[in-house]
Amino acid sequence: MFNKLLSTSLLLSAMSAPAFASDIETELKSANKSVSEKVIKWRRHLHQYPELSNREFETAKYVAKHLRSLGLEVQTGVAHTGVVAKLKGGKKGPLIALRADMDALPVKEQVDLPFASTQTTEYKGNTVGVMHACGHDNHVAILMAAAESLVKIKDNLAGDILFVFQPAEEGAPDGEEGGAELMLKEGLFKEKPEAIFGLHVTSSLNTGQIGFREGPLMASADKFTITVKGRQTHGSRPWNGVDPIVASSQIIMATQTIASRQVDVTKAPSVVSFGAINGGVRNNIIPDQVEMVGTIRTFDQDMRADIKKRLAKTAEMVAESGGAEAHVHIDHGYPVTVNDVELTKKMTPTLAGVVGKENLITTPLITGAEDFSYYALETPGMFFFLGVTPKGQDAVTAPSNHSPHFFADEKALQLGVNAMTQLVVDYLK
Repeated sequence: MFNKLLSTSLLLSAMSAPAFASDIETELKSANKSVSEKVIKWRRHLHQYPELSNREFETAKYVAKHLRSLGLEVQTGVAHTGVVAKLKGGKKGPLIALRADMDALPVKEQVDLPFASTQTTEYKGNTVGVMHACGHDNHVAILMAAAESLVKIKDNLAGDILFVFQPAEEGAPDGEEGGAELMLKEGLFKEKPEAIFGLHVTSSLNTGQIGFREGPLMASADKFTITVKGRQTHGSRPWNGVDPIVASSQIIMATQTIASRQVDVTKAPSVVSFGAINGGVRNNIIPDQVEMVGTIRTFDQDMRADIKKRLAKTAEMVAESGGAEAHVHIDHGYPVTVNDVELTKKMTPTLAGVVGKENLITTPLITGAEDFSYYALETPGMFFFLGVTPKGQDAVTAPSNHSPHFFADEKALQLGVNAMTQLVVDYLK
């Protein structure tokens, strides 16, 4: 009798599960279709009125107004201008998070659009144009649409969703904190989500394509300053002083062996690059000091720490060998962005279902950096790329993110909404 009851129970369970799945999928499809025109409208507004990092005041108001209209409890002023809202599903389940960054760049737009940005602002003492040259307007509009869709099907969601609209991904202004790190510092994950998802538009892929990879995806980014101090003298008598220019050139050459000879290149690639060298005022004066700045990029946190130590040691010892002094300062930037392997494996079929297996691209390692990495250090994260170069156009030669000519195909917006909402539904099933 027990076996018969058990068999009957299992049969009923098997019959009801697909029905539930079918219902929520139908509801989601309808909800996503209902925001297809709105997401374009929101994106155009955001594109036309961009704001720089930690100055996203009007953007935050625009987002918060929409979230409140959905009946969500909204928290504003997080990490200066961040906006956070929580949706409670109709059924008990885990909390997951969705993130979009909101800030623009000091770039004068050169794309001929009826909603092109004509905004200007003061940046480091100069009047500059402001443009969503990295495409964050798309991210915000997609998450606004995803929030509306998910609210419409909330009764069938077995869990809760945290919507995170983050300021200052491009970096806080000098002397300020900001971005993901500050949001976490202010308690964003006081109730820690079980997983977090984020996307980024890219001109490197065509509309209809999504790029991702398991494990390390984007590099860490650390800025360094090396000040080499010598002793000023006449250029015709270098032996009467200590030449910091020669010492600096030797430091540049020596530090290139860190990536090529000192760390295990089979483990992960790394880069040590110098971006500027400043010293001296005349052709016949050997100066007192030279300042150099550069960047370190790695895909492994342990290697990252090791390279920082090697850079300082190399600079100091090379300078000392010539009678100079080297003072190394490292600004610790964004960590490595790592896609949790287990989470990524679990959710890859979802992305394949959204775009088709043939349009799901395994991307190469990217030496650019992302502060989504801070979230992924706290909880399993998955970050992926949404192609926005129109079909038929060569994505390889398309203007890249951060270019004044960067262009995002609006047809990709709906795909972004579909991907984000489907990740939620599938994860919470």
